[in-house]
Parts: sequence; structure tokens; C-alpha cells
Amino acid sequence: MSRENLGRVGVVLWLALVYTLLWGSMTLGNLVAGLLIGIVIVVVLPLPTMPVSGRFNPIAFAELVAVSTYYALHSSLQVAWLGIRPGSQPVSGVLRVRLDIQSELVLALCVDLLNLIPGTMVLEIDRDRRVVYVHVLDVGSDAAVEQFYRTTRRLERLLVSSFERRLEPETPAEEAKS
Repeated sequence: MSRENLGRVGVVLWLALVYTLLWGSMTLGNLVAGLLIGIVIVVVLPLPTMPVSGRFNPIAFAELVAVSTYYALHSSLQVAWLGIRPGSQPVSGVLRVRLDIQSELVLALCVDLLNLIPGTMVLEIDRDRRVVYVHVLDVGSDAAVEQFYRTTRRLERLLVSSFERRLEPETPAEEAKS
């Protein structure tokens, strides 16, 4: 069995499992219906192929999970405080971030992580230049803006070290050409 077909079988099994769990009972009818629906989805509505290159680093991934969980919890508390604190509303704004991510898949994961952090929402992605425009709830101080950029850089670094294989650095002669 080819790697592509093995992936399709995995997707069908995953969809069948999700379907069965959504019904709340593991019956033969639910399992068969889930398999049939999964097959129809994979055959009629196939996902476009996405080139996946690089490598998986489990240690960096574990750190990524821990750090992104921390950021999500910390930001939730900050957003809650901004909602109940006395005083004026926070100053919000759109910040531009250039990412040093090579893979489309890792870029999508980075955007998803930024959207999961309360108080931030990615508004636009420029895939060619690897720039994202993010609405940030609190940009009222230089410290808040710097904190956003530090958070984004740390998530980016962890994503790259978790999933990407970096290309060889350009030589000075190649850098002058670009």
C-alpha cells in the first residue's frame, strides 16, 4: 500500500471514530455509517496535497505545547482583567509581524496558534512575504507591544525547531544577489 493510500485510510478511520464519538455510543451501525461517510468525504471532497518536508523534534514540540498552553492561560487572565478593571477601554491595534517560516504548513500552524491566544486575531496573511497582520487587544504601551512581539517570536522559534529543517544559510555572495 502506498504512503498516500495509507494516509487516506487513516483519515477515513479518524473520521469514522469522530462520527461514532459524536453519536455517543459505539455501535456497529454508528461505526459503519462513520466509515461510509468517511469514504465519501475522502473520495468526493479530497484535500489538496500539501508538501510536507522537514523533520519532527519531539523535545521542541513538548516545549511548544507547554509554552502555547501557558500563553493561552496567561492571555485569558489578561483579557478577563481588561474586561473587569475600572477605567477606560484598552487601546487595540493591528501589528505587522514578518515570520521566518519556510513551510506553508508551519505558517498555518503559527497562524492557528496566534488565533488561539486570547486577545489576538490574525486578520491577513501575506504568504509570499511571510507577513501576518494581527489585531491585538492591548497595544496601549510599548511594553505590551514588545510582549506581543516576544510571544510571537518565541512561538515562531519553537514551531521552526519542532517541524522545519532549516536550509543551509546563504553565503555572503548569495545574500548580495538577493
